[in-house]
Amino acid sequence: MPLYREEGVVLRTHKLGEADRIVTILTRTRGKIRAVAKGVRRTKSRFGSRLEPGMVVDVQCYEGRNLDTITQAVSLATYGDTLARDYPRWTAAAAALETCDRLTEEGEPNLQQYLLIAGALAALADGVHAPELVLDAYLLRALAVAGWAPSFHDCARCGDPGPHRAFNLAAGGVVCPSCRPPGSVAPAPDTLLLLAALLTGDWAIADASEPRHRLEGSGLTSAFLQWHLERGVRSLRLVERA
Repeated sequence: MPLYREEGVVLRTHKLGEADRIVTILTRTRGKIRAVAKGVRRTKSRFGSRLEPGMVVDVQCYEGRNLDTITQAVSLATYGDTLARDYPRWTAAAAALETCDRLTEEGEPNLQQYLLIAGALAALADGVHAPELVLDAYLLRALAVAGWAPSFHDCARCGDPGPHRAFNLAAGGVVCPSCRPPGSVAPAPDTLLLLAALLTGDWAIADASEPRHRLEGSGLTSAFLQWHLERGVRSLRLVERA
């Protein structure tokens, strides 16, 4: 069988049999793959701890008819211990990994999504920014890469220059008075400013934001994400908010 090597982020794992696991990895060049890691649940496994969610690894696999098989794994970035010691950062990482899994397809290369999730994990482990801000920044950017970029300034429907106050999930962000559909909400202007900063990477504005605006922004981000995914992200329920 042909062998290949790939750099990737472990998104999730599933038990297989008594000692194996199916590991889902978003790779740099091949997109998402699912591969069997044999014997990793045994205490004497050679690389079981390297194939946990959130790990950045270099793996060697051989292609199978249904599932590939991992024959070697080398750790490139070990964030697990740092994240596991801090509940807010760990739950934020779990929500980011679950979202990444939902937004990617097997066998479809997606370098931008790979770089986003790898960067989000590094930022969470670094601890410079609040975990909820890192998570919301990742969610907004991942949605933008997937084709659902929200608008926080100009009208999402007609393009009328903003700022506008109304926000509507189905419309794709803020809407002007003429385009405002029923059911739109009116978040605080500073909340929309914060969300725009997270989307563009303006951390000076994001870090200076108030807790009430972070909380409102997180609610809008979660709602926008789950609207487009058309199903809930279970890990989001565990994330601690300001």
